[in-house]
Amino acid sequence: MNKFIIILLVSLTVYTIYAYTNTSTTKSGESVDMSNINNIYQFKLNSADGKLIDFNDFRGKKILIVNTATECGFTYQLESLQKLQDKFVENLVVIGTPSNDFMNQEPRNNLEIINFCSDKYGVEFLLTEKIHVSGKKIHEIYKYLTNIKYNGINNKKVSWNFNKFLIDENGYLLDHFGSMTKPFSEKITSLLR
Repeated sequence: MNKFIIILLVSLTVYTIYAYTNTSTTKSGESVDMSNINNIYQFKLNSADGKLIDFNDFRGKKILIVNTATECGFTYQLESLQKLQDKFVENLVVIGTPSNDFMNQEPRNNLEIINFCSDKYGVEFLLTEKIHVSGKKIHEIYKYLTNIKYNGINNKKVSWNFNKFLIDENGYLLDHFGSMTKPFSEKITSLLR
């Protein structure tokens, strides 16, 4: 009988340690099983000029993913996003994901997007091909960014153009910022220092 109790206690201890180390509590207090959480390094995207963007290439850096649109009231943020990447160049990669999901505010094709962003706002950071960031055709990377069961902390859908998702140096989602949060907001820059 003593052997049974000892085995039971050891099993309960192991289970408790496993459950504790594989769960996390979100900002809302919701417990999430972290053993199912993947990092951003599983994703690859095509750039707007047709090259492959492999998120594995950014290991050790923070990544700021922003859904962009060239005809949006927030388009001016492109310039600040470039300056942000320039300021934190050693530790940060900015990736714009053009999307036409909100009020047809991205009517341009991929090449036109590159030219517009470069000519008007000096953008040199990575731009992906146009993708869907919401709706039935949502791209896999945005399924990851907006679903707590995949990213461990965030259940926030993309509300409009220029939502920002910050990934930490280990490839895990760190935080989400809405369109109104400017690139040089203390909320963002405090996480880049």
